Amino acid sequence: MATPLPQKNQIEKEWFLVDAENKILGRLASKIALILRGKNKPIFTPHLDTGDFVIVINARKVKLTGKKLKDKIYYHYTGYPGGLKSITAKDLLQTKPEEIIRKAVWGMLPKTKLGRKMLSKLKVYPENQHPHEAQQPKKIDL
Repeated sequence: MATPLPQKNQIEKEWFLVDAENKILGRLASKIALILRGKNKPIFTPHLDTGDFVIVINARKVKLTGKKLKDKIYYHYTGYPGGLKSITAKDLLQTKPEEIIRKAVWGMLPKTKLGRKMLSKLKVYPENQHPHEAQQPKKIDL
């Protein structure tokens, strides 16, 4: 008896709306990564993109526990000598609040072409407005 694999045209994508207000960053990111990956569906297959779209609103109001707000540092390298840039979580939350959620979710997805495709299904907005009303997203509480 063989296990049936879902075909690309059989996979139905849904849209979910998540409110990040007063949610803890890591716990929120792990649940979002689960939905993006499709592990919450019975047709989950590791080598196929079976996940759904996720819209996150109120990214500016996400919480970090402990002293992470001032102690956690995000680094990136420009590619030039001496080009190591750093920014604290507090500054990143003030300037680009959508990046802090995107980076947390990316850390929980596979670092492959498929993982990048899954990350492209994540839409993050700093306030409670989003342009995806036409997709009729289902509001879920994580």
